[in-house]
Amino acid sequence: MEALRPLDALNEARNKKVMLELKNGKTIIGKLKAFDVHINTVLEEAEEHQDGQLIRKLGNLFVRGDTIILISPSVE
Repeated sequence: MEALRPLDALNEARNKKVMLELKNGKTIIGKLKAFDVHINTVLEEAEEHQDGQLIRKLGNLFVRGDTIILISPSVE
C-alpha cells in the first residue's frame, strides 16, 4: 500500500535505515527509531557520511527537525 501522507512514509520506515541530509551539509545514516510532528528524529546506529564514505560512528542520535532538509527512507 502506498503512503498517503508524509508521516505515513516515516511510519513505514520505522526500524529501518534512513538517510538524513542536514542544512549544514552533513549526511547521517541510521535506523529510524522515533520522530514527532516537528520531524525531530531519533536514530540508532547513526553514522556520518561524506561522498559515500563513513566519516564517524555516532551511535544513538537525536536530530532536531528544523535542521533536516531531506529524509530518504529507502537506504540499504
